[in-house]
Amino acid sequence: MQIEVKNSIKSIDYLESISILEERVKDVILGNKSELLWIVEYNKDTYTAGIRSKSNELLNKNLNLIKTNRGGKITYHGPGQKVVYFVLNLNKRGKDIRKLVTSIESCIINILKEYKIKSTTDKNNIGIWANEKNESKKISAIGIKVKKWIAYHGFSLNVSNDIKKYENIIPCGLNNKKITSLEKLGIKNYQNIDQIIIKNFLNTFP
Repeated sequence: MQIEVKNSIKSIDYLESISILEERVKDVILGNKSELLWIVEYNKDTYTAGIRSKSNELLNKNLNLIKTNRGGKITYHGPGQKVVYFVLNLNKRGKDIRKLVTSIESCIINILKEYKIKSTTDKNNIGIWANEKNESKKISAIGIKVKKWIAYHGFSLNVSNDIKKYENIIPCGLNNKKITSLEKLGIKNYQNIDQIIIKNFLNTFP
């Protein structure tokens, strides 16, 4: 199956990107357009709440919190973080959401492996975790919505974003001390991150 790959070089506004994503979902449902992989970076600090979020997870009440229809809780997006959106047609790939999540987890683990970062899943907490100074910290968050067996939204990967921004929330309902990034793990050269994401995603979802 052909997946269209888009890589936005310029940073983008969150609500604008969600509008584009939702439109693509409609087109895939109607059979008018192909599946999509879209890598973006946001131009400002953005806090979003998934369908399982709770009000007490927002520690800084002055923040503008955007409600979204993806799974999961409250998370942060901002400059220096890669957000990897997709629109995948599970009618053609098998109607198995657990398998989809496992495939996404494997994709992220393989991306990090290229930087010699060993990462794992956590059976109690969705996302991908890496070891920083003998403590397991979250480096990637996953949030998915499925509509008429079209899966969309995606995952975020912390590259060089400001980890302190997570202190405004309880990210994904978890302790805010357990967040890391490629930069925090000592990776200085990550200019090729987009190509590595694309390669591993297309290998995972041929």
